[in-house]
This record gives sequence, C-alpha cells and structure tokens, in this order.
Amino acid sequence: MAQTHTKPDSSRHGLAARVSLGTIFTPVPSEFLVIASTALLLTIFGLVMVLSATSAEGVEHGQGPYAIFARQAIFALLGVPLMFIASRMPVAFWKRIAWPALGVSIVLQLLVFVPGLGVENDGNRNWIHIAGQNLQPSEFMKLTLALWAGAVLARKQNLLRLWKHVMIPIVPGTALVIGTVLAGKDLGTAMILFLVFLGALFFSNVRLRLFVLPVLLSVAAVVILAITSPHRMSQITAVLAPDDDACYFHGCWQQLHGIWGMASGGIFGVGLGNSQEKYGWLPAAANDYIFAIVGEELGLIGCIVVLALFALFAVGAFHVVRRTDDPFVRIVTGAIVVWVMGQSLINIGVVLRIVPVLGVPLPFMSQGGTALLSILFATGVLLSFARSLPAASRDRVTE
Repeated sequence: MAQTHTKPDSSRHGLAARVSLGTIFTPVPSEFLVIASTALLLTIFGLVMVLSATSAEGVEHGQGPYAIFARQAIFALLGVPLMFIASRMPVAFWKRIAWPALGVSIVLQLLVFVPGLGVENDGNRNWIHIAGQNLQPSEFMKLTLALWAGAVLARKQNLLRLWKHVMIPIVPGTALVIGTVLAGKDLGTAMILFLVFLGALFFSNVRLRLFVLPVLLSVAAVVILAITSPHRMSQITAVLAPDDDACYFHGCWQQLHGIWGMASGGIFGVGLGNSQEKYGWLPAAANDYIFAIVGEELGLIGCIVVLALFALFAVGAFHVVRRTDDPFVRIVTGAIVVWVMGQSLINIGVVLRIVPVLGVPLPFMSQGGTALLSILFATGVLLSFARSLPAASRDRVTE
C-alpha cells in the first residue's frame, strides 16, 4: 500500500506568524502619530532655540555656552520617555488617579509658602527649591485640574442640565486650585488654570449660559488684582503707551526689544545664533520671549513653522475629541488642548505687544524644566487617549 505524504501548509504558517507579530506591533491611530510627532518636533525646536538664546548668557556668567542648554536637555530626556510611558496607561488609570493627583498637586503648591523651601522671583512666590533645582508645582496643576474636572463632569453627564450639578464641586475645587496660585501672586498661571476650567466645561456640553457667572466673576477678580498691583498696572499701561523715550526707559524696555527683535528678522531671519537681542538687551530671551528670538533668527518662515506645528498638535487632539465615545476622554482632551493653545496664543501675544507681560512660557519651547516636564506628561495623556480610540476599518488582504 503506497504511503502518502502531505506537505505542511506554509501559507497558513506564514499567516499565523504575521498575526502573531501583528499583536505585538499593533499600528497606532493617526492621531497618535500627529500628536507625538508635533510634540517631539516642538521640543527639539525649543532645545535648539534655548541653546541659541542662552549661549551668550552662560559665557557671561562663567558657566560655559552649553550649561543652561544642558539643564533643559536633561528635562527633555526625562520628559520624552515619561510621555511614552504615560501613553501606555489605560484610560481607567487616569480616571482612578484624578482625585489623588489633584490633592498631591495642591499640597506641592502649598510648599511654596514654606520658609526656606519656597522661592520668590519678580514678586511671584511660585517655586520650590529641591536638589539644587527650582521647580514650579503650579505647572502640574494644569494637568491635574484637567483630569479632575474630566472625572467629575464625566460622571455627571446626565445631570449637567442642572446648574447646581455643574457648579458643585467643580467651581469650589477650581477656586481652591486657582486661589493657591494667586496667593503666590502668579496671575499668569492662574489665568491658564481658568482656561483649563472653561475648556473642561465647554467640552462637557454644559449650556453656554452657565458660563456667564464664572466668566464675570473671573473678569472682576482680574480687574481687582490688576488695579491693586502697581507692577501689574505698569505692564498693562506698557501695552497702551506710545513708543517714546519715556516708555522705553520706564516700563516698555522688554516689550519694545521683543518687537524690534521680531522686526529685524524679516522673512528669513538673521540666521540661527545671530540674534543681537539676546546679548543683554531682551530680558527673559529664553523664557517668555523665546518666540522673539525665533522671529529674529529664523524670520517669518520660522514663526510660521512654529505656528503650523502647534496647529497640527491641536488638529490631532481635536480628532481625539471627535472620535472618542468616552466623555472623560473628550473633556480632558479638550481641556488640555485649550491649555496648550491658549497659553501659546497668550505668550505670542505678549511678544507682539498686544497682551501685557504675564510670565507665561511658550509650551514645549521656553526654558523651564518643570514646564517642559508637565507639557510632555500631558501629551502622554493625550497619546494614551489616542490609543483608546475605536479601531478604524482596514482593508483585509486575502491570498
């Protein structure tokens, strides 16, 4: 009797191998790629500009041209892996830690008032000095407030037609958070926290008329804080003052040098590293006024590239808002994108002298380790949400 031999079905084994590998290398949504790539490009762009803006300052202080850049690069090297670690966390994790995270961030913020630990700068007491570094706890409060507001409002989705469920506990909780920052006289950060609060309310589909009272109260508070502070009033009048010698030598020095730096860049800029304003003429060149250095050295083209990257970041985040079925994801994503875009527009408005100086950094780009860590971690939360989106339909390949 003849024996028959059957050959193994190689095509089926090959298909099994592809399926096995597919579970390991699962494609990420396009929103993930857009958000991650723009965040990385903005961070790299920011590191280059910080190096350019601080090299002369480092030499002047005997630290070497790369000292300030090296500190910023260390925070970037910590923040980028932290971003991708956060991106692997499930949405349920962010829901669970929302309340504890807000509590921890409030406690850290209160440490700025501890003698010997808190640090005051330019009238603001908003930093703590730990391990030789000045850290700003209020930067992390922006993210924790977004997570907490998202957790509270998502659980109340069916009750948000009633004003009392909208106001409690979200309004007292937000007031506590903002109050701890205002106690340190940091009006700029307090305004960004209020934007986070408004963003969370808007994306929770709260009726627009319920926005009126919080907005009116906040405007009244800002007006009172402005008129009771000579320093803040001088910043406001500097925006409206004419460009004369009195303005230049008594309140407009920084604003005018920021405008002159932007103007001298023209379309193509004076060249990377060739800024004149960074040589002691423009205060906070690597912090609040980093966009002025971009405009001076890279011109209008460089400014457009930065704005385009922020726009792409927002597009990726809004796609997450549009595609998600989870109200928590929608609210937190909306609050984060309002934070990032609102802070960016305020910073650029300050450089263009249409907004008073508020001490608000440009996300991803300004010098400041805590600010960079917080924005990269918040990006990791967005990437985590992008991974949770419903899978798009894909064409199957049949053999």
